[in-house]
Amino acid sequence: MSRLYGDPIDVWTHDGLPVRFVWRDRLHTVRRVLDHWVVAREWWKISDSDPGERRFWRVEADPGDRIGTYELRFDTAAEGWLLIRAWD
Repeated sequence: MSRLYGDPIDVWTHDGLPVRFVWRDRLHTVRRVLDHWVVAREWWKISDSDPGERRFWRVEADPGDRIGTYELRFDTAAEGWLLIRAWD
């Protein structure tokens, strides 16, 4: 079962891939990227140079006590990350 969140998170990347993130004051280490996709919508653009993209990653990550599955989103306009969904 999954739960929706939309919480802002801090993410560290390497070669464009998320490798660690902090959610609810806990450091999560990404063990494996399960999926990656990009969604582009014209109405998300805030300028002519903005591609209007949202980049999504579904990852397995370890917060220290067990591995979980998480969906992360990067907003190219705001240059910010959100934790969108987590699976039990």
